[in-house]
Amino acid sequence: MNITADIYQRVVAAKLYIDKNYQEPIDLDTISQQAFLSRFHFHRIFRQIYQRTPHQYLTWKRINKAKDLLSENKPVTEVCNEVGFESIGSFSVLFKKEIGFAPTYYRNMAWLKKQKTKEQPKAFIPHCFIEGYKLDQ
Repeated sequence: MNITADIYQRVVAAKLYIDKNYQEPIDLDTISQQAFLSRFHFHRIFRQIYQRTPHQYLTWKRINKAKDLLSENKPVTEVCNEVGFESIGSFSVLFKKEIGFAPTYYRNMAWLKKQKTKEQPKAFIPHCFIEGYKLDQ
């Protein structure tokens, strides 16, 4: 199916709406209204453009922001609320499904990595870079 430039721009505008408001309760009706398209038509075109449904994209956006916040050592409940999940249970299940680790474990590992980076910065720089710039001398 060919997508006109106008339709494409409207779907992109709706995606930008998700990017800006991901922490708010957003549903397909709200997003499709941003593009001035029916739910069905918008869903189909969004998936064609971004290779995921609007809901999958929203979840992905929230999980990525949660990763950033968890790496700052924020409490899991606070992160859950800040990124727009309605319950800690659904957040934990989705986070583990997408990332492979529970949010608390991810937060702890990210914090440990930051600590090790501060203590041993050279351990996190690629060896070829250290040699090329003679950082080991």
